[in-house]
Amino acid sequence: MANKKTSSAGASSTATNANAAPPPPPPKTAKPKLGNPAFVKYYLLAYNVLSTLGWAYILVMTLIHLFDLDGRSSKPIAVVSPPSTFSRLFSSIPFFKTQTPSAAITLESRLPTFIRPVYRRSMSTYARIGGTVAFVQTCALLEVAHTLLGWVRSPLQTTAMQVASRLWAIWGIVQQFDVARTNPLYTSCVLAWSITEVVRYSFYACSLLGYEPRALLYLRYTMFYVLYPMGASSEAFLAYSTLPLPSGIPPLKAFWGWSAAEYARGALFLVWWPSLYQLYTHMIVQRRRIFGRPQPKAKTN
Repeated sequence: MANKKTSSAGASSTATNANAAPPPPPPKTAKPKLGNPAFVKYYLLAYNVLSTLGWAYILVMTLIHLFDLDGRSSKPIAVVSPPSTFSRLFSSIPFFKTQTPSAAITLESRLPTFIRPVYRRSMSTYARIGGTVAFVQTCALLEVAHTLLGWVRSPLQTTAMQVASRLWAIWGIVQQFDVARTNPLYTSCVLAWSITEVVRYSFYACSLLGYEPRALLYLRYTMFYVLYPMGASSEAFLAYSTLPLPSGIPPLKAFWGWSAAEYARGALFLVWWPSLYQLYTHMIVQRRRIFGRPQPKAKTN
């Protein structure tokens, strides 16, 4: 009798289990994103290392030239006088005004004596390092390709804007006009670019090796506060300094005797500033994402 009750209870339990709802399936886990193939990582590592070395060479050679550390930069050069537009810009600033109307208004005449040799040598930086700068910066076109291929996670628009602005400054301005090649703003532009890129490319190279030095991380997302405005404003005023000189391309005559190319350079000078704002705020957002916002201190009674 007991066995019958037991078997009956077991059957009832089995029936209950059979009628019970099946357990929910385990939650699906997201598939891990596949990284780049090994050959892509090796290629990106080589690209970043070579770019670091290229910009480091430019930075060192620029400093050697400015301070004449090798004794090869003391020869005088023929400096192209600034165009009328650039002269009017400086003459509108009280610091550069002169008591004698016929006297030349130059920045060098207003500088302390010990800085004047460095300023004078800054006018011949292109003759010393210009070809290398053009080559190394043109190689940055590969970064747009890296983004298009999905090898790096940089925003395409931001990357393309930065590369295009620099290539325009080099090939559209510096390579076209003597006044841009002998302008001290070319030197400030190269200094800003080289310092930025040495830090940026070395940081990327270390990241590919699985190591991110804290110092490089801090410099990567802090130095732009000074270097971005310095580099971008130098690019913009280099273009401004060429007005109203004609470019090397046969001009298409427009209103007031200016060519279409001159109007294009003037328009780009105006567009430069909102573009700088976009890149600048992008870097600020990136910095906040890396380091976070500072937490307010708790009030104590």
